[in-house]
Amino acid sequence: MAAHSAARAINAQDITDKARRDLLQLLEAVRGKKNLVIEKSLAGTIGLFVKFSTLQEYGVDKVFFLENHNVDSSQRNVVFLVRGENAKKVRTVAEQVKLVRSESKIEHEFTIIWVPRRTLVSNTVLEEHGVLGEASIAELPLHFIPLEHDLLSLELDDSFSDLMLRKDPTSIFASAQALMLLQKQYGLFPRILGKGDNAKKLADLLLRMRSEDDVNSSSDPNNAYLTSFGLTPSAVIENLIIVDREVDFPTILSTQLTYEGLLDEVFGVSNNQTEVDSAILGGVVAPQADKSAAPAPTAATKRKIQLDSSDKLYPTLRDGNFATIGPALNRTARRLQTDQQSIKQTEQSISDLKSFVQKLPSYQAEQASLKIHTSLAEEVMKTTRSETFGKSLEIQQNLLSGADPSTMHDNIEELISRGVPLKTILRLLCLESTLSNGLRARDLESFKRQILHAYGYQHILTLANLEKMALLTTRESHRGYLNPIASAAGDTATDITSVRRALSLWVDDVAEQDPEDVAYVFSGYAPLSVRLVQSVLQKSVIYNLANPPKPGAASAYAGPSGTGWKGFEDTLSRIRGATVDIVQQGADAGMSAARKTLRTGKEGPRTTVVFFLGGVTFAEVAALRFVSMSIGEASGRRIVVATTGIVSGDRAVGSAVEGRVFGE
Repeated sequence: MAAHSAARAINAQDITDKARRDLLQLLEAVRGKKNLVIEKSLAGTIGLFVKFSTLQEYGVDKVFFLENHNVDSSQRNVVFLVRGENAKKVRTVAEQVKLVRSESKIEHEFTIIWVPRRTLVSNTVLEEHGVLGEASIAELPLHFIPLEHDLLSLELDDSFSDLMLRKDPTSIFASAQALMLLQKQYGLFPRILGKGDNAKKLADLLLRMRSEDDVNSSSDPNNAYLTSFGLTPSAVIENLIIVDREVDFPTILSTQLTYEGLLDEVFGVSNNQTEVDSAILGGVVAPQADKSAAPAPTAATKRKIQLDSSDKLYPTLRDGNFATIGPALNRTARRLQTDQQSIKQTEQSISDLKSFVQKLPSYQAEQASLKIHTSLAEEVMKTTRSETFGKSLEIQQNLLSGADPSTMHDNIEELISRGVPLKTILRLLCLESTLSNGLRARDLESFKRQILHAYGYQHILTLANLEKMALLTTRESHRGYLNPIASAAGDTATDITSVRRALSLWVDDVAEQDPEDVAYVFSGYAPLSVRLVQSVLQKSVIYNLANPPKPGAASAYAGPSGTGWKGFEDTLSRIRGATVDIVQQGADAGMSAARKTLRTGKEGPRTTVVFFLGGVTFAEVAALRFVSMSIGEASGRRIVVATTGIVSGDRAVGSAVEGRVFGE
């Protein structure tokens, strides 16, 4: 319900249609048959909005992955579709252009389409390789891609590691461009709220882009009339809330306990698809992802399964706690069995048979979906019932609830001695570090030594990367709230004890079957990122959780009044990173009123855009959908989630893991 209402405010289908139209127009501009060379990470993204059969209709003969270095010369036209901000990828394009040109006997025409923009780096690299003048250059302004009606993603797989490890601000600029396009379409975000240093950089960049856009519009004589009104506050979007991933590391390091989250933890979900062994599905015919722009050659034992709203059951299952999935699938199986028996046992009239035939495709699709999700749930259950998973989850829950971390060290050492996957160990250590603002030097050195002995000395580099990302650090006495007289408290460290109490980050009694709070997504832990959103949209809920009404009280306290962060300033000051609160106004009040009058017929529900800079987990998306449904029933407001990409604990620590081995 929340998703479709939000879609009326920000039309995800329009965004999809525009992306498809832009790509097909660029391909159509290259006359005749053509070979398409695409960056592997872009293939799944392109597959979200265009089918391979459609590409064939526009002249694409063969598709090659850039990384495979196997493009042939069977067609005169060769089109490269690559991200233009990665110097390494640009260099690979230049090398392949030179290779095809030198090995082929025919004259080729090369077209390079940079996504999402042409950069100075791309021009410089192509010029250094001597191919800049031999290729036609174009841009595909691919920004937000709808994964669902209420979930928009830039699909930047490396955004987390770029920001945290390499300190590369490219994804901040890409985010600003995408959000600026939303402002041009729906009006200015009336209020920009945010938490975190990178959130502050993004908000400042949005303001700068707006100023530059105003100057460019005023200096362009051709657009003087059309842009005379300027950008005005949106009548559709209420707030933009920017959550810097650096503010809330514990959430991504914790094991997600929603169905979709566990599918991501166990199998991995990318571009609304997961890939599983055929043996898991048994004889089930899985719906193949026919949307794929360039189906990757996979082993015969693997099957791709589409996980989105096109599935009959998935939308009702994905956001539920995994403990509720078995009973839900059982109820669906019983209902389908009852329907089947009633059809066989009852004498049907002609009209009844006609009605049944019309419903048959939907019934068959639901049956196929039931078989697939039953198989997936059984496989996930094998993982959740394992001793390693149970012990790891127990350690996480104790850390998140505020137990003494030192009491967990023996359990972590036992897991290391058992040889459990390195990422599992690193997630537990990083979780303790981010919750406690670092580990004691003695404990950290002991764990480092055990990891190097158990997993290899190449992980000296892994541990150094984690320290650079501020995921695994030594506790320092002068950092933040660990020093009561520190002047920069909250800028460098989070007072997790105070924040846990003020925002009720841990809830003891969680109703997983019929949830009453977002804490159900982690079976007790409420994500800090979601609590920050609630402190803007559900102030009374947060206040009453932290200060439950006394027995016999007439009613719960309404909570702090006001907009923005009002009422939670003290709590925000105890969370690391800058705090953003900007109110945007139109260039002129009269023009703003006129523009609003012209738009009165198009007003939709008041929507809040929550943007995660550095990635969002599926558990957080589920929690925000729960909040959206709650505020939708109360006030008609909705939430649309936007992000640089989907992230999980394994992906986060995996970006730091050194894959090479000494001596090889």
